[in-house]
Amino acid sequence: MKRRSLFRVAGSLFTAAAMAGAWPAAHAADEAPDAMIKRLSDEVLNIIRTDKSVQAGDINRIMGVVDSKIMPNVNFQRMTASAVGPAWRQATPEQKKRLQDEFKLLLVRTYSGALSQISDESVAVKPLRAQPTDTDVVVRSEIRGRGDPIQLEYRLEKTPGDGTGWKIYNLNVLGVWLVETYRSQFTQEINTKGLDGLIAALAERNRANSTGTPRKG
Repeated sequence: MKRRSLFRVAGSLFTAAAMAGAWPAAHAADEAPDAMIKRLSDEVLNIIRTDKSVQAGDINRIMGVVDSKIMPNVNFQRMTASAVGPAWRQATPEQKKRLQDEFKLLLVRTYSGALSQISDESVAVKPLRAQPTDTDVVVRSEIRGRGDPIQLEYRLEKTPGDGTGWKIYNLNVLGVWLVETYRSQFTQEINTKGLDGLIAALAERNRANSTGTPRKG
């Protein structure tokens, strides 16, 4: 598999982060962040290999799984706010909702095509460098398959006492943080056309992707 394809596969693993199913809330709250990433990665790889609709890039199937399984494990509001940058604080509740909806769809459409390329890959999680009291950590892993392994890092946070466990809020593939990559794109759009212009641009990109003429995400 080519390096660029592996990059997109790595992104697809993040987009599909908890596809195999939820787990009891008590388990989630007690689970260590590296153990969580390892379990989710293994479950994701298994379901991608066995679910023909997912392999075929069925957006309705993937979006349904994202809504029911992925969102509980991701602080997507923080992810979107970080990607939008300072302008997020001036956004209305309706604008924030639209931004989150369009950004989520953009991620799903950008990476869903890579799912069909997964075959014999495996994920190895590296030892966690963190203290038991830490509430913000980086879990380092790598995707192993044919060719060079792909370095994949998850940034997670935990709010003490809320009982929800660890939440993913950023991803680093080959030294590139996903949120920061989109922030540079979003900032240019906001500076020229404002928040509504960014929302319109995301919606247009999603429409273009849905017609089979995807743009670079």
